Amino acid sequence: MYYPTMQTGTPTNKRSVAGILWLLGGFVLLVLSDASAKWLTESHGVMQVVCLRATVMVSCLGAFLALSGRGEVLRPGDVKMQLTRGSFACCSQYLFIFGLSYVQLAEAAAAAYLGPVIMTALAPVLLGERVGIHRWSAVLLGFVGMIIMLRPSTDQMAWAMLLPACAAVFGALRDIVTRKMRGSGHPVTVLLYSNLIIAMVGMPFLLLSWQPFSLSQLGILVLSSALIGTAHLMHIQAFRLEEASVLAPFRYSGIIWGVLFGFLIWGDLPDRWVIAGAVVVIGSGLYIYWREQRRAVTA
Repeated sequence: MYYPTMQTGTPTNKRSVAGILWLLGGFVLLVLSDASAKWLTESHGVMQVVCLRATVMVSCLGAFLALSGRGEVLRPGDVKMQLTRGSFACCSQYLFIFGLSYVQLAEAAAAAYLGPVIMTALAPVLLGERVGIHRWSAVLLGFVGMIIMLRPSTDQMAWAMLLPACAAVFGALRDIVTRKMRGSGHPVTVLLYSNLIIAMVGMPFLLLSWQPFSLSQLGILVLSSALIGTAHLMHIQAFRLEEASVLAPFRYSGIIWGVLFGFLIWGDLPDRWVIAGAVVVIGSGLYIYWREQRRAVTA
């Protein structure tokens, strides 16, 4: 996701409240989009679902920009960075939806939230940021949480959790590239070209293993595309209004929605291993957030 230059503020002012609400609303739509995609993978291939969802989004965004006279937004800017970000976004989306086809919505969401911890681990190498002993401890704790979610078992479903975990790795790489792109392109441009890459990668598989959609399934596909596109734009608005450090703890609301929608749609509830691991992962992420806040105050 593209995060434009952010405005500073405190969690008590109107801009902060609005930013938090935009973020929370975005996660509701994001998890609903994932739930829609999971439902479609019960009857269609993952490559087909993800490819068509991205194709619908690219078509709608491109048509809107062209008809509204905003054609300049279609210019990609830094092509190399667009390709790099799009490739990481592509790997993240396909792996996550593959994981969703095997595991519960809440389990996949919990594994995906390893992303902020992975970003901290990669920051020294890719961003040149200094990571001290406290943040490294939180990173190790996050990976312990992931091992707990995998649970000491040879069960196929347990190891399928590796798919959303790998998606989190590529998601972290995507976000690091996004941070480097800050200020170098319009957020809609970034969203458009990342989804174009996702669609192009899936197109050969789509043509080789096409399965027709019913009218209701087609409606769900379009809805899923609209939800994920709107969710990303809502998150862009959130980060325009408030700093990432203030919004960070609210990212974990996605796990709550994953549990709720998973139960309402499929009657699923995460087991004790997933709950325990998720608590550890969230705890490590919040500890990193707390350390960043403390460093900001003492700087």
